[in-house]
Amino acid sequence: MTKGAVLILGGRSDMGLAIAHAFAAEGHPIQLAARGSAGLEADRADLALRHSVAVSLHDFDVLDTAGHEGFIDALPALPEVVVCAVGAMGDQAADEHDIPAAVTVMRTNFEGPAAILAAFANRFEARRSGTIVGISSVAGERGRATNYIYGSAKAGFTAFLSGLRNRLAGKGVHVVTVLPGFVATRMTAGMDLPAKLTAQPSEVGRAVLRAVKTRRNVIYVRPIWQVIMAVIRNIPEGVFKGMKI
Repeated sequence: MTKGAVLILGGRSDMGLAIAHAFAAEGHPIQLAARGSAGLEADRADLALRHSVAVSLHDFDVLDTAGHEGFIDALPALPEVVVCAVGAMGDQAADEHDIPAAVTVMRTNFEGPAAILAAFANRFEARRSGTIVGISSVAGERGRATNYIYGSAKAGFTAFLSGLRNRLAGKGVHVVTVLPGFVATRMTAGMDLPAKLTAQPSEVGRAVLRAVKTRRNVIYVRPIWQVIMAVIRNIPEGVFKGMKI
């Protein structure tokens, strides 16, 4: 049986590529989308050779929301699964005083991803099949002084995915929210991350594949994060505002 194509938005990211490999290993054709996608030719060739699947490259700018419908129209086929792995951490301290930079972080992590997935949701709903996967973040579960610009955008994205899942229930379309926690990627390079709480990109890839297969709704790549965030969410505000976490 022919397996449906999987589109990776943010195909240059470490997590995006790891997710692509996980699905390609199962025989799914892969569509890699990113800005300057021609620069992904080596990755395209590696995926195709290693897993014996068709792999195509597609230019995509998540901030060009006016161009999203045209981007979908230009795909060789409407995918069966779309994964949004687009994201940008930004620099909290600098962005507090650089409002345009802060806006870009928020648009990159919420507005753009929500817009493109909304467009796919409408097409999947009309077809009555498909899976939407959004890579959000535990940073969105409570605003913290150290990353509230990024975290607030991810909070919005998590809420968007929840509403989308609710809307599409019973219409043949499933929505998965992925909360990775710390992941050892280029985006977190130089950060002092605790090993027991830090996943590898390949771990994220396997977790996403399992979630799609088993139709999970919300997953924490490492389950310990569900416990950690439950504790953080329940700290009284009067105590929390004096903490540095």
